Amino acid sequence: MNIKYYLSSASQSLVTASLIIALLGAMFFVVEPRVGRAVTSGPFTIKQTITDEISFLTEATNVTMIGSLQGITGGTANGSTTVVVRTNSAGGYEMTIAFFNNTTQQAMRGDVSLSSGIRDYPASSSQPTYSFSTASSAAVFAYTVSAADSTDLDPSFLNNGSACNIGSGYTANTCWMEPTTTAFMIIDRITSAATGATSTVHFRVHVPNFPSPTLEEDVYTATATLTATNQ
Repeated sequence: MNIKYYLSSASQSLVTASLIIALLGAMFFVVEPRVGRAVTSGPFTIKQTITDEISFLTEATNVTMIGSLQGITGGTANGSTTVVVRTNSAGGYEMTIAFFNNTTQQAMRGDVSLSSGIRDYPASSSQPTYSFSTASSAAVFAYTVSAADSTDLDPSFLNNGSACNIGSGYTANTCWMEPTTTAFMIIDRITSAATGATSTVHFRVHVPNFPSPTLEEDVYTATATLTATNQ
């Protein structure tokens, strides 16, 4: 028997087996690098998108002007409607007002005498006019806006003490706008209103003494729509 041959073969087999075991061990740690007494997985994120919504907590109601106006001797009447808008939009919301196109030149016309109307108060370069003027010889109809937070107002209704749409000051019943069938922005809030934002649209009708054109006895009506949109 050749003992050296068998010893050499055994030695080679042992070396080969050791190499195989070492290789398998290395592969194990490559394939399963996190096996141990403690492992971690992450970090990872969990995301959920919340969309924006908007609603009227308090909607506009019909307005009956306060003040009985005479068709000849005239006078001034006022009225208002208040809305509360709720939104979770981080950018806030804007609100516009548009008057119904009744096929006449005036937003407010007689319910019976359809050809008779109260003239739209004149704007100043398509912006509110500073201070309500009673100089017109015709009866006029106008509106202005206020808000619980005056910074919610569109800049058109802010003033610098002598003109509207300039400066950042707010004075009640100062910037008056003519009613238009084209939507006009009245609120431009830049933050959310989770519990609601309050604003009021104020209306005024002024009839001068002996108005021209004359006004027939009638109930005069204008129809408006407020639209609030998230920004």
